[in-house]
Amino acid sequence: MNRIGNSSGIIYPPLFAVLIAVCSWLSIPSAVPFTMQTFGVCLTLLLLGGKGGTAAVLVYLFMGTIGLPVFHGFTGGLGVLMSPSSGFLLGFAAMAGAYWIITHVSKNKPFSKAVGIAAGMTVCYFAGTLWFAVLYTEGTGTVNVGAVLGVCVLPFIVPDMIKILLAFYLTKRIHRHTKNLYL
Repeated sequence: MNRIGNSSGIIYPPLFAVLIAVCSWLSIPSAVPFTMQTFGVCLTLLLLGGKGGTAAVLVYLFMGTIGLPVFHGFTGGLGVLMSPSSGFLLGFAAMAGAYWIITHVSKNKPFSKAVGIAAGMTVCYFAGTLWFAVLYTEGTGTVNVGAVLGVCVLPFIVPDMIKILLAFYLTKRIHRHTKNLYL
């Protein structure tokens, strides 16, 4: 059990799915928008653990799939899941699964959380990049791997590292203030 309480119950995953949705609405406009979704997913996984965090990510994706405006730009629906950047949305589920497996196998040791988040981000980048490349190739023909990485991965590495560090910092602060309180 995590310090935040029984995170695999029926209350926390929907609440944290809403947190991820709110984070998806927060963005820095640029050629490639930078949202806080990654932060929301990382914070969710760190606070709820692999099982509860994965459930929250799946609830978030379900909410968006049925049309609730929980994705970036207040969008939702199946059409969003067919866009070139939707591989990253699906990658969040893979990220959560990777985190869950790694932390479960290692008995949730503190270092395994960092490894789980790093491996999860790698899986998310891979899923998103692969999906983008497949859809882009269907529409325009072949594409250079370097060009795809330049659009899908390289601009996000430093901002995502900052979001991950912020998620670890907030998790530590939240645990310090809730160590005797099970929400």
